[in-house]
Amino acid sequence: MAADSGKTMWRRPAGAIAAVALAVIVAGCGSGDGGGGPAPETGQPKPGATAEASAPPQPSGEAKPPTVDPGWPRWGFTHTGTSANNINPRFEQAVARSLSQTPMLQNQHIMGFGALNPQPRRQEFFWEDLDSRTGFMKASGGTQVITLCCAPDWMKGGPEGPTSREGWAEHLEDAPYPEHFDDFARLAATVAERYRDVEYFMVWNEFKGFWKDHRKPADYKGYTQLYNKVYDAVKAVRPDAKVGGPYLGFDSNRSGRSELRGDWGVVNQNVLDAFNYWNENKKGADFIVVDGASPTDAHELLPDEFGALSKFSAVTTWLREKTGDMPIWWSEWYFQPEDGTAWPENKRLAVQAASMMEFARSGAATALYWNPQTKDTACNGCLWDPRTGAPSATQRLVESFVKWFPAGAKLDEVSSSDPKVRVLAQPEQVVLVNTSNAAATTEVDGKEYELKPYEVRWSSR
Repeated sequence: MAADSGKTMWRRPAGAIAAVALAVIVAGCGSGDGGGGPAPETGQPKPGATAEASAPPQPSGEAKPPTVDPGWPRWGFTHTGTSANNINPRFEQAVARSLSQTPMLQNQHIMGFGALNPQPRRQEFFWEDLDSRTGFMKASGGTQVITLCCAPDWMKGGPEGPTSREGWAEHLEDAPYPEHFDDFARLAATVAERYRDVEYFMVWNEFKGFWKDHRKPADYKGYTQLYNKVYDAVKAVRPDAKVGGPYLGFDSNRSGRSELRGDWGVVNQNVLDAFNYWNENKKGADFIVVDGASPTDAHELLPDEFGALSKFSAVTTWLREKTGDMPIWWSEWYFQPEDGTAWPENKRLAVQAASMMEFARSGAATALYWNPQTKDTACNGCLWDPRTGAPSATQRLVESFVKWFPAGAKLDEVSSSDPKVRVLAQPEQVVLVNTSNAAATTEVDGKEYELKPYEVRWSSR
């Protein structure tokens, strides 16, 4: 990392997020599914299909809910480079008021993804961005979550002082050097002490800096060492805090050597090796954190865009079995290829709804949507209109799942007479998704429904 030129200054909301928002403006509307993962500072989003979709497996009898408190909201989102608190007070208040109608989980990273360097020097802290984001989360009724990533420059070979443009662009995702693991753990503990009303902390993000070439094994020993130091440090100052990891991306390919496979592809064996090592050598964990996408690394949707979603259920089930049914958190999840594939909004929403049905059916405790955001342009996939703050169809979809399918929700066995229409039901409500680009008629619970192409329909029972 280049030395600080001394010209880098702390910028506040308008310019503050200038470096941050630059990329999010690019990423926010491109992929449509929320783009995430790599650093919003550098503007990299995360993550052709057939019209007919294979029918998902239906629950057998009453589905067993995950091992979390009944009523846990399960659904929520992660703030990215530009969020509602970075526009103006009126905009922020409008979005907070809208979100407060159906409170959900909200997550924020301590550096990057909308937050400047929290510890530019060993004895100097900068909390303004985190204070602003956590303040918004509280004002909007959100259950706060903090991701303990990323690391200040001086912990990873860079200079002390505010992060330079080069630092954001080239080094945000670098892992702290092993000799600074204790320093990062102390920073994590300081964050936990400062934000005592935050109960849940996720450690690091996607093995950033610990896994540069996914064709080779990850440095899972290094990550686990960092995780254990952070776990101990946070628990020492906040025994009540809940800490989870390893925030590992479950990449998949068309073929390969792995025990975790399906019609959707094969999970990279390096992922399973990394997870197993962490799981066997962790000091402790209150929940399990992973992320992933239904497309393969080559942007393939196997066997199609809806069939590929069964990966989410398969991974969740595998993790519950491996960990003795610990709560499984999906910190990020993606369902649209990042190769420029564009879908009409009704199809994007249908695939998103079907994704969330997979999480509910398989017993995932939590699923956080990576919220894209721009400042002043239209954005498919954003939770609110970047120009007005008005809730979007995506926000309404997430809110409906928050209301009707919290983590403790009892699922009822229902079936659709048309396999192209997927259904998920609890005692009071059913959601139907037409997975085809044609009108469909189906019978569910003895009631006939006529659905438009890719329509998502909620109905009382």
